[in-house]
Formats: sequence, structure tokens, C-alpha cells
Amino acid sequence: MDISLTNIGKRYRLQWIFRGFSYQFKTGEQYAILGPNGSGKSTLSKVISGHLSPSEGKVEFSLKDKKLDIDEVYRHISIAGPYIDVIEEFTLLEMLEFHLKFKPYINQLKPKNLVEILNFSSSRHKEIRFFSSGMKQRLKLVLAICSETPLILLDEPTTNLDAQGVEWYRELIETYTKDRTLIIASNVEHDYDFCQHQIRVTNFS
Repeated sequence: MDISLTNIGKRYRLQWIFRGFSYQFKTGEQYAILGPNGSGKSTLSKVISGHLSPSEGKVEFSLKDKKLDIDEVYRHISIAGPYIDVIEEFTLLEMLEFHLKFKPYINQLKPKNLVEILNFSSSRHKEIRFFSSGMKQRLKLVLAICSETPLILLDEPTTNLDAQGVEWYRELIETYTKDRTLIIASNVEHDYDFCQHQIRVTNFS
């Protein structure tokens, strides 16, 4: 998926978070959105995903050279971030099966395959509310990265992950993101150091 941003800006009341931002996100490339806490990384991510409208400027989406209407964009994007929730009353298997009703998994993976990728075999029937914060983060990541979408957007992907979890995340990226557009918002280097492109939000504040 290609995304074109032209002179976009976002403000809350009288405060501009960023302004005058123009950029082209190209299919199959990996991008890191960088900046300190509170700099607007998450806000920019939401604008890029189409979940938040810019206060000024234009955002355009295209897939295989065909322009996408904003109402269609969500079908082609998968997101993991602090503002994305899982349904805690579901068991792990119920959550994986529920997600499948909205988006297929890449490579025709099935819920049982994702349980194995997560290494959560003993927790397949456990309600998500009883998961640790690290387990919930792994679940969010696998739902986003293993969905069959051309664009993956990750916001602070290794939050709550230990060293083993970070290594697992890196393997997940290497295995399942080839030829897909990947955008990562973070200020933690191991989240994004493999990305070809870096964008600093503070350059547009």
C-alpha cells in the first residue's frame, strides 16, 4: 500500500502537534517514526492509518495503483498499539477466531497455528483478562503482523516485553513482513533499527 501525505497538520484546540508534514510511504518499505514521549508519534500514526483526520492537509491511499476511499482503508491495515484493545472476556482461541471473521491470516494460518507462534499452547482456553501484560502485547502483535494486510502499523511494539519477547518480536517481523509496508512508531532502538527510513516528528513541530 502507498500512502501520500501532503502538508498535513494536527492540532488540539490551539496547540499544533505537527504541521507542514509531507511524505510518501511506498509499498514494501519499512519506516520508523521517531521522537520523544509526547512528541506526536501516536497522533501521526493514527492520521497515517486513517483513524484520525488531519486538521489540515491531505492524506491519500492507493493499493496496486488504485486509489482507495477512506472508508475502505481499514480493510487493508492492521494495527498494534497501546490504544488497541483485545476482548478480555474471550479466551485466546476465541479471540483468534473472532479476529479471523474480519481479516484472514497471512499464508492461510489458522488460529491453532497462531497459538503455536505465540508459544501459548497451555493458555489456549484461558481468558485474556488473566494474561500478563507481556502476553497481551504478544497477542496484539501477532494479530497485527499475521493478518493478511498490505500495511502494518505498530506503535511502541515491545512495550511490556522482556528480552525473550523482544527476540520473538524481531523473528515475527523477519518472517511475516516481507514485501509489506511497515510503519513503526517508537523511541526504542530495537523496535525499529532494521527500518530503511526514519522520520522525526520533531522536525515538523
